[in-house]
Amino acid sequence: MKSLVGDNFLLENNTALNLYNEYAKDLPIIDYHCHIESKEIAEDITFKNLTELWLKGDHYKWRLMRACGIEERYITGDASDEEKFKMWAKAVESAFGNPLYHWTCLELARYFDINEPLSSINADKVWNTANDILQSGKLSARSIMKKSNVEAICTTDDPCDSLVYHEQIKESGFSSIVLPAFRPDNIVDIEKNTFSSYVERLENISGSKINTISELKEVLLSRLDHFASHGCVISDHGTEYIWYGKNLSVTSEDVFAKKMASPDAVLTNEEITAYKTDLMLFFAREYAKRGWTMQLHFGCKRNVNSSLFKSIGANCGCDTITGSFDFVTPLTGFMDELNSEDLLPRMIIYSLNPVDNTVIDTLCGCYNDGSIPGKIQHGAAWWFNDNLIGMEEHIRSLSAQTSLPCFVGMLTDSRCFLSYTRHEYFRRIFCNYLGSVVERGRFPKDERILKDIIERVCYRNSRSLLIKD
Repeated sequence: MKSLVGDNFLLENNTALNLYNEYAKDLPIIDYHCHIESKEIAEDITFKNLTELWLKGDHYKWRLMRACGIEERYITGDASDEEKFKMWAKAVESAFGNPLYHWTCLELARYFDINEPLSSINADKVWNTANDILQSGKLSARSIMKKSNVEAICTTDDPCDSLVYHEQIKESGFSSIVLPAFRPDNIVDIEKNTFSSYVERLENISGSKINTISELKEVLLSRLDHFASHGCVISDHGTEYIWYGKNLSVTSEDVFAKKMASPDAVLTNEEITAYKTDLMLFFAREYAKRGWTMQLHFGCKRNVNSSLFKSIGANCGCDTITGSFDFVTPLTGFMDELNSEDLLPRMIIYSLNPVDNTVIDTLCGCYNDGSIPGKIQHGAAWWFNDNLIGMEEHIRSLSAQTSLPCFVGMLTDSRCFLSYTRHEYFRRIFCNYLGSVVERGRFPKDERILKDIIERVCYRNSRSLLIKD
């Protein structure tokens, strides 16, 4: 069978094909947001089979398998790895229109030289071919990164993390730069019953008692310093809504004391707002002082299937888009307060809801100050939007409302080492968009300008977030 992901894949005209092959194809990868474990890179782990590498922890695939009527034992249960793989082959062969079909084809082609689409018919052949390569040790964690031309990535790390594996990676002389990203959701989400136990973890890691908001902030400052000493230059915050309020009847100190005294206490919306406003402003000011980039993503309601959450845990594929809500009022209030203090950090803003594209693009334009190209910008189409239609709509909105060449480009947001092909997927879609605009006579066929746009969006802009030359 002819390869689906040949040279012309997603490239619908000669201009697009030329732009991709000449300017995008061989650019290094900067993956500024992923969930790869630094421990796996430090230990340069190998994989015993394709299921261990490909299906373990991949909630994208789990959701599709459940939708296809596959029993949970073949997804996260006690079925053998081979049985799970064959069930994935059965599911993916009918994944018409789903990016997982294209990603599967790309990953098999780029890493295993398997150029026919996966199906239940060739599952045995693919399983044996891929496993022979994996068991040879040729595709360890680091060799996959090298093969993918990964120049730098950011892992996602909790303030309590020691970052010892980042130290080991750096000391090993590994060619790819691996930096931590500061993800403090556990200390921001005061409404959760795990909050007080997390404060205890912070006390243990810092060796300091935390009885007040001031003491909490002192410990967090020390953790920010710790991350900075390991090269961290970017943070990440995930939230369902945007919490921001002024002139409230309670203080963050009151709320913190209440929660620490009674870990199961149910907080009011005003109490949650008071605490989160204070903490998020604190973090943002610190990022601005340090020259860090603040990532803020919202619009996700997590773990809505309580049965699966109890049996499997978080990140099991049961998160959903929150839906429409007014995030502009609180977010502009938050950003405007920081901007008025000259402490608005570089920001990348994402919503899981694709209807928010133009809203975010216009919001970002209110706070760009000319100091850095794309200082405040709309991040990549991701999670439920990192499909062909989602990326195309995202690019169109960016180009219509802001400066497309300032866009920071793609990320994987993945726990799987094979997901670097998502950068190829994006680059093909991006070059096809540019090529189509040129072919329709809406932009001149100026190779100098087009080359600059592609190199900036697919590489240089994201590199500037992490690497200071």
